[in-house]
Amino acid sequence: QVQLVEPGGGLVQPGGSLRLSCAASGFTFSSYAMNWYRQAPRKEREFVARIGSTGGWLNYADSVKGRFTISRDNAKNTVYLQMNSLKPEDTAVYSCNVLYSGRGYWGQGTQVTVSS
Repeated sequence: QVQLVEPGGGLVQPGGSLRLSCAASGFTFSSYAMNWYRQAPRKEREFVARIGSTGGWLNYADSVKGRFTISRDNAKNTVYLQMNSLKPEDTAVYSCNVLYSGRGYWGQGTQVTVSS
């Protein structure tokens, strides 16, 4: 079955950096686009970034453009989210996502807290 596992996350100071990873299994990873979403306290989940199956097509939310970079390693079945110049408003639970066989699958989510 499809599994998405996101270790990492944590507490970082404003202006700092953090890299999230999401390890995928249960499907042919290299054939599917992958997404990152986030949900801040008392807010709806929002799209963060998307990467095409071969890594050649990228899309970002305006709020993270120029600060976040999504990438993938198809040999490791892993997608990454490099987050730079972090702001307190980036505090959220971050989850990776794949649309597979007509259904969306989600990782368990990882907490990112940006605070001094």
